[in-house]
Amino acid sequence: MKNQLKTLTKMIIALGMILSISACKDLTELNINPNGVSEEDANPNLLLPTILTGAAKKYNELSFSDLGGVMQHTQFDAWFNSHNDYEWTGGILSWDSYYGFLRDNELMRKRAEKLGLNFHQGVALVMRAYLFGLITDLWGDAPYTDALKAELGDTKYNFPKYDSQEVIYKGIIEELKQANELLSRPDASYEVLAGADVYFGGKASKWRRFANSLALRYYMRISEKANTFARQGVENMLANPDKFPLITSSADEVLMDFAGNNAADSWPSNTVYDASGSNFRRMKMCATFVDRLQELNDPRLAVWAKRVEIPIEVSSTVPPGTDKIVNGIRILSPDVIKGIPIDTDKDYVGLPPSGSKNPSAYNLNPTPGQTSINPHVSYLNDIYRSAKGTLLKARLLTAAEVEFILAEAAWKGWAVPETARAYYERGIQASLTSWGKASNYADYIRQKGVTFENTQVQIIEQKWIASWSTAAQAWFDYRRTGYPNLKAGPAAIRAQLPVRVPYMQTEMSVNQKNAEEALSRIEKTAYSQADNENSAWSKPWLLQGTGKPW
Repeated sequence: MKNQLKTLTKMIIALGMILSISACKDLTELNINPNGVSEEDANPNLLLPTILTGAAKKYNELSFSDLGGVMQHTQFDAWFNSHNDYEWTGGILSWDSYYGFLRDNELMRKRAEKLGLNFHQGVALVMRAYLFGLITDLWGDAPYTDALKAELGDTKYNFPKYDSQEVIYKGIIEELKQANELLSRPDASYEVLAGADVYFGGKASKWRRFANSLALRYYMRISEKANTFARQGVENMLANPDKFPLITSSADEVLMDFAGNNAADSWPSNTVYDASGSNFRRMKMCATFVDRLQELNDPRLAVWAKRVEIPIEVSSTVPPGTDKIVNGIRILSPDVIKGIPIDTDKDYVGLPPSGSKNPSAYNLNPTPGQTSINPHVSYLNDIYRSAKGTLLKARLLTAAEVEFILAEAAWKGWAVPETARAYYERGIQASLTSWGKASNYADYIRQKGVTFENTQVQIIEQKWIASWSTAAQAWFDYRRTGYPNLKAGPAAIRAQLPVRVPYMQTEMSVNQKNAEEALSRIEKTAYSQADNENSAWSKPWLLQGTGKPW
């Protein structure tokens, strides 16, 4: 996969040529680019890498940034409002990029269908399901059956109706079944440029596992609202493993490396192309996450977080007014910190979630403000300064997630081959392996709080931990189950965590009739306040009547 990414830039340039049409300089010139190719002649192999890299980068950015703040993996200490307090603006509110990827994907699907390329047809269905699933996970009801049809000429498709979440979820599960069939032949029987597939190098068998594991994700997603449908779907898949292979090892995970050639294809917090280092410097570990990992003696903490550079020690043996650094430790007398919350952990210190309207001042930071450099709070591990690296991957779907889904299915009493404990323990082992800590598994699994006690709380908590850098899935699980039992900090704009992304205002004005109809199906809550139905605290179909997460 790493070698395949080296060709990515060339492919994207080629794609730009394919989709470009030059403008006429005067009426005597033909409106044709002699170096371009029309959409009717587009090569699916040149469309594929743009779709895959674009979707992976967008999902990674969403999960690592704002939703990492919601799920209290991280907090920002400057320009923190959207990350810490859910005052979302800009990119997270817009679904334009998702629909942009879907339009490219639809072109690839149509061209593959015309050319008889089953591999690209199957991949297009998987990516269609992935992107539409993410859209409805984030916003709720959304254009689906009428989407991507504007070129058909009917004006109704210029203003597509919003389908219900139930229709979208069940629709994408059906499309994933179709993909499973299209991708069921031996790998060597498909015609595909391996380098164009930046996830799996052209291996249909791995795409097939992706399709079925994604269906598993969505069966569990709707299990509280469509229990019989979800249960039968999962049980059927598990009873027919040859027909529905799943992701069961790290070798089959849906990952994308970052090329690291420029700012656009590098890890988002890198300091290689961000000369100011702001994206890295602002992001700190969240105390909720750090404290729980420490309680569990979790070996992954050292992979994800950096130890505090200068620990704080409060000593009653020093004179009043003492504030000095001795042997790399900041020594304080009790009177200096009176009334000020201090974390004196010598190893790892996280920022409290929404704990202050000036989080950069936390733990007596000597340089509070927008350009703070706080030596008393844990930064992310230095690997996150890099543009690329062996652990810096967009993680679209992992073996750990699959195992935890199956653990929950077994916990629910569904007919699956193994026990909840077996799946739960394999989920932990898969995550530890992914982060280079496989050798710690035997000791970790014996830790108090980790040893399985057959509770949903434990399954979802370990899934939350394993979702580091993929916090979108943790958020979706939290909304469905209420676990982990996270609380908004005292400075957050609401007393509870949000449960959806609001529709953007441009959509509300351009497609007003259909957007307002969709809003009429969203349930206001006590936390919606003046935002009414189009609030991050209003409940879409998936949560209505469940009493979850609050």
